[in-house]
Amino acid sequence: MKNNRKTAIVTGAARGIGRGISMELAEAGWTICAVGTRSAEDENVRAYLAELTAASPDSFYISGDISDADDRARIVNEAFAGLVEVDALVNNAGVAPTVRNDILEMTEESFDRVLDINLRGTFFLTQAVASRMIAQNPADFRRTIAFITSISAVVSSVNRGEYCISKAGLSMTARLFADRLADSGINVYEVRPGIIATDMTAGVMEKYNRLIENGLCPIKRIGQPRDVGRTVRALCDGFLAYSTGEIINVDGGMMIQSL
Repeated sequence: MKNNRKTAIVTGAARGIGRGISMELAEAGWTICAVGTRSAEDENVRAYLAELTAASPDSFYISGDISDADDRARIVNEAFAGLVEVDALVNNAGVAPTVRNDILEMTEESFDRVLDINLRGTFFLTQAVASRMIAQNPADFRRTIAFITSISAVVSSVNRGEYCISKAGLSMTARLFADRLADSGINVYEVRPGIIATDMTAGVMEKYNRLIENGLCPIKRIGQPRDVGRTVRALCDGFLAYSTGEIINVDGGMMIQSL
């Protein structure tokens, strides 16, 4: 039987933005099903899980690959078995190209890998979870699905085009699910991080620091995973309950156009 805490599935949860999101929710009283590709025996995952369960003792971790149909089905079944009901899904899992190539040199293998995880896997995971959420007992609050995309959904980077394409597709995915699920009491949002300090950006952080110092963002600092986490927490806690299908930028004002 479900306890009186709200419950969430967070993909890509053990590091970076996913860690910031899952810890914010856990510290706010949510029970988390954290999903990641690394084994639960991985040293870094064990350290993360210790921190997560210290904040939220009933939280747990599932290892799996959302791009694989069998793994996806298992993840959904184990998540609902552990949580009983799911109040929020946070689609954070995603990868960058292994090698940054100009789009004229992009390989089909790289394109397929990035879109299989970032777009196809996320779409069908959401489809499965949303169907199960609709079948749950009615709630006295609106449940939440959040897609973590990127400013790359609208900002061109020709040396990682597959990533940009995947995030642009995910942006429309969020809008489609928002339209479809509103009558079922589920609000759907797209959260677009800007430059956030994670493993994915570590290799180009010197470039980003220089750009920010030269005025790329009105708020002159690199974003942190907890910046995204606090935004997602506000959405899941219902502070935008009369909004759905919205895009929330967490980018230090980077998308402001000014003269």
